[in-house]
Amino acid sequence: MKNLRRKTLAAASVVTLGVGLALTGGLAPAAAAGPETTFLVLAPQGGKTDKAAARVAAANGTVVASYDQIGVLVVRSTNPNFATQVAGAGVESVAATAGLGTALDEGETVEVSAAEVAEATGDPTKEPRYRDQWDMDMIHVPQAHAITTGSPNVVVGVLDSGISSTHPDLATQIAKDKSVSCIGGATDTTEAAWNPTNSDHGTHVAGTIAAAVNGVGVTGIAPGVKVAAVKVVNNDGYIFPEAAVCGFMWAADHGFQLTNNSYYIDPWELNCRNDARQRPVWQAVQRAIRYSQSKGVLNIASAGNSNYDLAHKITDTESPNNGTPENRENLTNACLDLPAEAPGVVTVGAVGPTGEKSYYSSYGQGVIDVTAPGGDSRVRTQGARSTSTDAILSTTFNTATRTNGWGYKQGTSMSGPHATGVAALALSAHPGMTPGQLSSFLERTAVAQSCPAGVYNPTPLWPNNANTYEATCSGGARNGFYGFGMVDAYNAVK
Repeated sequence: MKNLRRKTLAAASVVTLGVGLALTGGLAPAAAAGPETTFLVLAPQGGKTDKAAARVAAANGTVVASYDQIGVLVVRSTNPNFATQVAGAGVESVAATAGLGTALDEGETVEVSAAEVAEATGDPTKEPRYRDQWDMDMIHVPQAHAITTGSPNVVVGVLDSGISSTHPDLATQIAKDKSVSCIGGATDTTEAAWNPTNSDHGTHVAGTIAAAVNGVGVTGIAPGVKVAAVKVVNNDGYIFPEAAVCGFMWAADHGFQLTNNSYYIDPWELNCRNDARQRPVWQAVQRAIRYSQSKGVLNIASAGNSNYDLAHKITDTESPNNGTPENRENLTNACLDLPAEAPGVVTVGAVGPTGEKSYYSSYGQGVIDVTAPGGDSRVRTQGARSTSTDAILSTTFNTATRTNGWGYKQGTSMSGPHATGVAALALSAHPGMTPGQLSSFLERTAVAQSCPAGVYNPTPLWPNNANTYEATCSGGARNGFYGFGMVDAYNAVK
């Protein structure tokens, strides 16, 4: 079984090919062309990119995207010495992003048959499969919908693998004029570009946020708002940092109020700002996030699926995933899970149908802000096995047959959009809140949950599984498992 942190959130990755820092001012003789590589080139914070762009050209690089607002260039070059040669006046740092992508692991999707989808339940929402959406009752969505289903003026960016624009539960929900592909760090607004290619992860996430109340399939938490597809997962299933930067910048400049981020950046379990290989990536991503916040965007991110205590980072023995892991010890809080631990980002943990922390959900006092339903398919008690219906039911897209459907997934990838949907309802009911105010409001309206007594050690689904999921919760009003508590849609709108 793969590392659970990557299960539906983000998966196996490829290693970095190298990072070049500003060491010299002169240019070395041109070398024989190598493979085309993508770089992030950073101008000094607050500075213009014109000098950096000139050095890029002189080092035989091509600027494919220029984010002058934050002093970041996305560059491609076949010059094997580009990182060294571009260094100099006007360039603060440079990183090769080839090898920094993090593959998205779909996890197991359990599809619902057409006959099951068509079976009506008589629920007031008139959605046939609402009876299987235990997560909606848990956070009081029906009560919230009696007040508001959300405003079409609220746009939520789904930074993910794309959204199926033909899905019957989503076709009316997508802000097509605000959707984009950010693959490669540059924008492509054609509909085909931002539709899913090899992954329905983003389609599932979008359904939880805003699936329509239309008598078909399921309902979203905020079916009155609009979602925009911001495709950051490429056709090989990788999430490169330049795509994430592009996504945050697009959201900032196109009137989004919220983004959902069910992924993490870089192949390392933790991105260390004090590591020369990783610092330029951290700087570029953080600049983009800060810029989006300045433009009124609240970014919400999943905590991860490693059952890892993010408040006590000591070692990282599993990174990078695709090669021989390095045994990194004596880590500090300079090492962060991105984007979940970036300042100002709302970090979301996961619970299952019982309301307990999901066995896989990462945690940490002072790190987790809120929790939300993410699913938990495991043995609850001796001899009582849970089923796929203990995961989250939402919209799906079969990339092999190119058909739309509905199915179950679990992970903090699924808890994140629950928090995002509640935030969208809150902003609809109480417009005008800044990102900081909305974040605080989401926390204040959450339903507090206490730490379980002693060591939490849920039984895994697999009877002979050697993995252990022990975790210890600490804290009071804001604790390491649940943060300020479970998001609550009714509390957010009443």
